[in-house]
Amino acid sequence: QTQISGQALDINKMDVDVLEQIHQMGGLQLVMPQAFAETDCGALADSGRTVHEFDLTGESVELPIMGGKTYNAMTFNGQVPGPTLRVTQGDVVQMTLVIPADEVTGHGNDMHASQMSATYFDSVNPGETSQYCYIAESAGVFKYHCSGVHLAGMDQHVL
Repeated sequence: QTQISGQALDINKMDVDVLEQIHQMGGLQLVMPQAFAETDCGALADSGRTVHEFDLTGESVELPIMGGKTYNAMTFNGQVPGPTLRVTQGDVVQMTLVIPADEVTGHGNDMHASQMSATYFDSVNPGETSQYCYIAESAGVFKYHCSGVHLAGMDQHVL
């Protein structure tokens, strides 16, 4: 199978005429988006593209909830949901995550718009800072959340 415009084509179920038409048009050229081709922050900063710096602090905060109670939330910049980042397709996102030294647990960041595996940006321990960059190739609205393949209770952490 291959991907064309977000739709899967099963070659085994295609009409022979369709395959011949594709062949006559020069075949299929599969191109990897630039988002996957370069992730080095230095190289992307010098690419001539607009760079959006997105600084997040992963911290645990006690937030009020209904009924006058509170909830211990793991937040980005002390808020739920975290800050909104707006960019134009083709811009560079430079995401920096800081975890204060007095934070009780590590945090991570999984920006779905980056189309990178969560393993690319692993958990960041208290007192550490980490950064990654990518080109915002895909248009749309995307969520981001804490990640980290080495964080205990990851599901609870994200929720």
